[in-house]
Amino acid sequence: MMFSIFSKFISPCQLHSKGVMGMNKRNGSYIGRYNDRSKYPLVDNKLKTKIIAQKYGATVPALIGVITQQVQVKHIHEMVKSWAGFVIKPACGSGGKGILVIISHQDGIYTKPSGQQITEEDVERHISNALAGLFSLGGKKDVAVIENLIEFNDDAFDGYSYEGVPDIRVIVFKGYPVMAMMRCSTSASDGKANLHQGAVGVGLDMGTGRAVRAVQFDHPVTHHPDTGKTLNDLVVPNWENLLILASSAWEMTGLGYMGTDMVLDKEEGPMVLELNARPGLAIQIANGAGLLPRLQNIEAIPIAIPAQYPKASERVAYAMQQFSADPQF
Repeated sequence: MMFSIFSKFISPCQLHSKGVMGMNKRNGSYIGRYNDRSKYPLVDNKLKTKIIAQKYGATVPALIGVITQQVQVKHIHEMVKSWAGFVIKPACGSGGKGILVIISHQDGIYTKPSGQQITEEDVERHISNALAGLFSLGGKKDVAVIENLIEFNDDAFDGYSYEGVPDIRVIVFKGYPVMAMMRCSTSASDGKANLHQGAVGVGLDMGTGRAVRAVQFDHPVTHHPDTGKTLNDLVVPNWENLLILASSAWEMTGLGYMGTDMVLDKEEGPMVLELNARPGLAIQIANGAGLLPRLQNIEAIPIAIPAQYPKASERVAYAMQQFSADPQF
């Protein structure tokens, strides 16, 4: 009986042999080595990320407004009156905390993706909590960013997400995209695309954008738990252009190791949603593959002088050729 229980797990030695990277290795050998801490504010603050992305020509969700002080909180209703749907985010929030998604509103009643209706007072309270730092890194005072609601590509992703917009997390190392997954929201995740909250992670083949494997709560799944959609059939359209946009985040920020969160808008195509200087490691479970062999592959590339460093399109072409592989565990 005990053997059958432990047979469900894999040993640390086996994980190491498959190139799975742990937190200490990530922090010491990649984040600490390749990320200049002075550049963290560019990605830790969503408003700064949006500004720098626009500066470099990247497409981002439209900015409706910013609330910086408590006296401005009641202005939110006037601010969004001409927008059908919107999202409120703390600029320095982490882990998906503090994100309020509104898909419609009328006569002071705001409707969330779940169908739950909240009042003007509820919206104001949420913003006040964001300003107070309730959702933010270190609990510091923050500002509330109000963005247009993304209209995701339902032709390609219908049934792959529940009450939320699916996003694509791409790990970018020295400007090369090395691993990717789609995060699909579920009822368990309350419409948010965060794996630790119950979203489904679908590992993506770097060469094609096709699904290779899917997990929820670190366990393999074959169908979306709410919609029943077969996850193995998932194919991300416009894949190469999405990777080029993700790869260009290296030029935007100068961070050597980061996670880029992308979405596919129905009208605008690939968009930058967020950037992360400390991306999690669950992407390895979603892909059934370790990050280390891919990172070491990039580290082995001879260092070019800045003027000769490969362009984003060249880096993507290299990654698509090198990292198209089947799951290893």
